[in-house]
Amino acid sequence: GIGGAFQYGLQISIINSPAEYIKNFIHETWLKRYGFSPSAEMITLMWSFIVSIYSIGGLLGSSSAGYLSVRFGRKKAMLSANIPALLSAALMGLSRLCGSFEMIIAGRFFSGVCGGLALNIHLMYAGECAPRKLRGLIAITASTSIAVGKFVGFALGLREVLGVEALWPILLATNALPALVQLLTLPFFPDSPRYLLIDKKDKEGCI
Repeated sequence: GIGGAFQYGLQISIINSPAEYIKNFIHETWLKRYGFSPSAEMITLMWSFIVSIYSIGGLLGSSSAGYLSVRFGRKKAMLSANIPALLSAALMGLSRLCGSFEMIIAGRFFSGVCGGLALNIHLMYAGECAPRKLRGLIAITASTSIAVGKFVGFALGLREVLGVEALWPILLATNALPALVQLLTLPFFPDSPRYLLIDKKDKEGCI
Protein backbone atom coordinates (compact mmCIF):
# COMPACT_ATOMS: atom_id res chain seq x y z
CA GLY A 1 0.00 0.00 0.00
CA ILE A 2 2.88 2.43 0.67
CA GLY A 3 3.89 2.46 -2.97
CA GLY A 4 0.37 1.77 -4.22
CA ALA A 5 -2.81 3.60 -3.30
CA PHE A 6 -0.91 5.67 -0.70
CA GLN A 7 0.81 7.49 -3.57
CA TYR A 8 -2.55 8.49 -5.04
CA GLY A 9 -3.83 9.86 -1.73
CA LEU A 10 -0.59 11.71 -1.04
CA GLN A 11 -0.34 13.34 -4.44
CA ILE A 12 -3.90 14.65 -4.61
CA SER A 13 -3.69 16.28 -1.16
CA ILE A 14 -0.12 17.56 -1.15
CA ILE A 15 -0.72 20.21 -3.82
CA ASN A 16 -3.24 22.19 -1.75
CA SER A 17 -1.14 23.95 0.89
CA PRO A 18 1.61 25.45 -1.37
CA ALA A 19 -0.93 26.93 -3.83
CA GLU A 20 -0.13 30.59 -3.08
CA TYR A 21 3.62 29.96 -3.06
CA ILE A 22 3.46 28.28 -6.47
CA LYS A 23 1.36 31.14 -7.88
CA ASN A 24 3.96 33.62 -6.59
CA PHE A 25 6.69 31.48 -8.16
CA ILE A 26 4.88 31.54 -11.51
CA HIS A 27 4.59 35.34 -11.26
CA GLU A 28 8.28 35.82 -10.39
CA THR A 29 9.49 33.41 -13.06
CA TRP A 30 7.32 35.01 -15.75
CA LEU A 31 8.55 38.49 -14.77
CA LYS A 32 12.23 37.47 -14.93
CA ARG A 33 11.79 35.61 -18.19
CA TYR A 34 9.64 38.03 -20.19
CA GLY A 35 10.19 41.34 -18.43
CA PHE A 36 6.53 41.98 -17.58
CA SER A 37 4.06 40.66 -15.02
CA PRO A 38 1.54 38.05 -16.14
CA SER A 39 -2.13 38.79 -15.74
CA ALA A 40 -4.10 37.29 -12.89
CA GLU A 41 -5.99 35.21 -15.45
CA MET A 42 -2.74 33.76 -16.81
CA ILE A 43 -1.53 32.80 -13.33
CA THR A 44 -4.89 31.16 -12.62
CA LEU A 45 -4.68 29.32 -15.94
CA MET A 46 -1.19 28.00 -15.18
CA TRP A 47 -2.23 26.97 -11.68
CA SER A 48 -5.33 25.21 -13.02
CA PHE A 49 -3.13 23.40 -15.52
CA ILE A 50 -0.79 22.26 -12.72
CA VAL A 51 -3.72 20.83 -10.77
CA SER A 52 -5.65 19.28 -13.65
CA ILE A 53 -2.79 17.69 -15.59
CA TYR A 54 -2.55 15.16 -12.76
CA SER A 55 -5.82 13.68 -14.05
CA ILE A 56 -4.44 13.39 -17.58
CA GLY A 57 -1.41 11.51 -16.26
CA GLY A 58 -3.71 9.37 -14.13
CA LEU A 59 -5.77 8.46 -17.20
CA LEU A 60 -2.60 7.39 -19.03
CA GLY A 61 -1.37 5.41 -16.02
CA SER A 62 -4.73 3.69 -15.46
CA SER A 63 -5.08 2.72 -19.10
CA SER A 64 -1.55 1.24 -19.07
CA ALA A 65 -1.98 -0.73 -15.84
CA GLY A 66 -3.70 -3.72 -17.43
CA TYR A 67 -1.11 -4.14 -20.19
CA LEU A 68 1.89 -3.75 -17.86
CA SER A 69 0.49 -6.13 -15.24
CA VAL A 70 0.02 -8.86 -17.87
CA ARG A 71 3.25 -8.15 -19.79
CA PHE A 72 5.60 -7.94 -16.80
CA GLY A 73 3.59 -9.32 -13.89
CA ARG A 74 1.89 -7.54 -11.01
CA LYS A 75 5.04 -7.12 -8.93
CA LYS A 76 7.26 -5.76 -11.72
CA ALA A 77 4.45 -3.49 -12.92
CA MET A 78 4.11 -2.17 -9.36
CA LEU A 79 7.86 -1.53 -9.27
CA SER A 80 7.71 0.27 -12.63
CA ALA A 81 5.16 2.71 -11.17
CA ASN A 82 7.97 4.11 -9.03
CA ILE A 83 9.87 5.37 -12.08
CA PRO A 84 7.39 8.20 -12.87
CA ALA A 85 7.11 8.85 -9.11
CA LEU A 86 10.86 9.48 -8.77
CA LEU A 87 10.93 11.46 -12.01
CA SER A 88 8.07 13.68 -10.83
CA ALA A 89 9.76 14.23 -7.45
CA ALA A 90 13.00 15.28 -9.18
CA LEU A 91 11.22 17.67 -11.56
CA MET A 92 9.09 19.37 -8.89
CA GLY A 93 11.85 19.39 -6.28
CA LEU A 94 14.28 21.16 -8.65
CA SER A 95 11.73 23.48 -10.29
CA ARG A 96 12.51 26.55 -8.19
CA LEU A 97 16.25 25.98 -8.45
CA CYS A 98 15.93 25.84 -12.25
CA GLY A 99 13.44 28.73 -12.39
CA SER A 100 10.87 26.72 -14.35
CA PHE A 101 7.21 26.35 -13.45
CA GLU A 102 6.90 24.08 -16.49
CA MET A 103 8.85 21.49 -14.49
CA ILE A 104 6.02 21.49 -11.92
CA ILE A 105 3.50 20.84 -14.72
CA ALA A 106 5.62 17.97 -16.08
CA GLY A 107 6.17 16.62 -12.56
CA ARG A 108 2.44 16.64 -11.83
CA PHE A 109 1.82 14.77 -15.08
CA PHE A 110 4.30 12.02 -14.13
CA SER A 111 2.93 11.85 -10.59
CA GLY A 112 -0.50 11.28 -12.18
CA VAL A 113 0.92 8.43 -14.25
CA CYS A 114 2.31 6.93 -11.04
CA GLY A 115 -0.99 7.35 -9.18
CA GLY A 116 -3.00 5.75 -11.98
CA LEU A 117 -0.65 2.79 -12.22
CA ALA A 118 -0.17 2.29 -8.49
CA LEU A 119 -3.84 2.47 -7.53
CA ASN A 120 -4.99 -0.07 -10.12
CA ILE A 121 -2.12 -2.53 -9.76
CA HIS A 122 -2.31 -2.35 -5.95
CA LEU A 123 -5.90 -3.62 -6.05
CA MET A 124 -5.02 -6.35 -8.54
CA TYR A 125 -1.84 -7.53 -6.82
CA ALA A 126 -3.16 -7.49 -3.25
CA GLY A 127 -6.42 -9.21 -4.19
CA GLU A 128 -4.69 -12.00 -6.12
CA CYS A 129 -2.06 -12.66 -3.43
CA ALA A 130 -4.46 -12.63 -0.46
CA PRO A 131 -5.65 -15.90 1.10
CA ARG A 132 -9.34 -16.52 0.50
CA LYS A 133 -10.32 -15.83 4.12
CA LEU A 134 -8.51 -12.49 4.13
CA ARG A 135 -9.32 -11.32 0.59
CA GLY A 136 -11.96 -8.77 1.64
CA LEU A 137 -9.75 -7.37 4.39
CA ILE A 138 -6.75 -7.09 2.06
CA ALA A 139 -8.85 -5.36 -0.62
CA ILE A 140 -9.76 -2.65 1.91
CA THR A 141 -6.06 -1.73 2.16
CA ALA A 142 -6.48 0.31 -1.03
CA SER A 143 -9.07 2.69 0.43
CA THR A 144 -7.20 2.74 3.75
CA SER A 145 -3.95 3.65 1.98
CA ILE A 146 -5.67 6.46 0.06
CA ALA A 147 -7.02 7.90 3.33
CA VAL A 148 -3.63 7.63 5.06
CA GLY A 149 -1.95 9.22 2.02
CA LYS A 150 -4.35 12.17 2.11
CA PHE A 151 -3.78 12.60 5.84
CA VAL A 152 0.01 12.51 5.46
CA GLY A 153 -0.19 15.00 2.58
CA PHE A 154 -2.24 17.45 4.63
CA ALA A 155 0.02 16.94 7.68
CA LEU A 156 3.19 17.61 5.67
CA GLY A 157 1.55 20.73 4.26
CA LEU A 158 1.14 22.33 7.70
CA ARG A 159 3.17 25.47 8.30
CA GLU A 160 4.88 23.74 11.22
CA VAL A 161 6.21 21.02 8.87
CA LEU A 162 6.86 21.78 5.16
CA GLY A 163 4.05 24.22 4.36
CA VAL A 164 6.26 27.33 4.24
CA GLU A 165 7.57 29.27 1.27
CA ALA A 166 11.16 28.09 1.65
CA LEU A 167 10.24 24.39 1.68
CA TRP A 168 7.42 23.93 -0.84
CA PRO A 169 9.68 22.23 -3.46
CA ILE A 170 10.66 19.66 -0.82
CA LEU A 171 6.98 19.19 0.02
CA LEU A 172 6.17 18.44 -3.63
CA ALA A 173 9.09 15.99 -3.83
CA THR A 174 8.09 13.90 -0.80
CA ASN A 175 6.38 11.33 -3.01
CA ALA A 176 9.91 10.01 -3.66
CA LEU A 177 10.03 8.53 -0.14
CA PRO A 178 7.23 5.93 -0.52
CA ALA A 179 8.60 5.10 -3.97
CA LEU A 180 12.05 4.38 -2.49
CA VAL A 181 10.52 2.32 0.34
CA GLN A 182 8.69 0.18 -2.19
CA LEU A 183 11.73 -0.21 -4.45
CA LEU A 184 13.69 -1.55 -1.47
CA THR A 185 11.00 -3.89 -0.09
CA LEU A 186 8.74 -5.12 -2.91
CA PRO A 187 11.44 -7.28 -4.64
CA PHE A 188 11.24 -9.60 -1.61
CA PHE A 189 7.48 -10.12 -2.08
CA PRO A 190 6.08 -13.08 -4.08
CA ASP A 191 4.47 -12.64 -7.47
CA SER A 192 0.76 -13.08 -8.02
CA PRO A 193 -0.29 -16.77 -8.22
CA ARG A 194 -2.97 -15.89 -10.76
CA TYR A 195 -0.40 -14.19 -13.01
CA LEU A 196 1.98 -17.15 -12.75
CA LEU A 197 -0.73 -19.68 -13.63
CA ILE A 198 -2.81 -17.89 -16.26
CA ASP A 199 -0.33 -15.54 -17.95
CA LYS A 200 2.97 -17.42 -17.46
CA LYS A 201 1.57 -20.98 -17.49
CA ASP A 202 3.83 -21.71 -14.51
CA LYS A 203 1.76 -24.17 -12.46
CA GLU A 204 4.60 -25.10 -10.10
CA GLY A 205 5.40 -21.44 -9.39
CA CYS A 206 1.70 -20.77 -8.75
CA ILE A 207 1.46 -23.63 -6.25
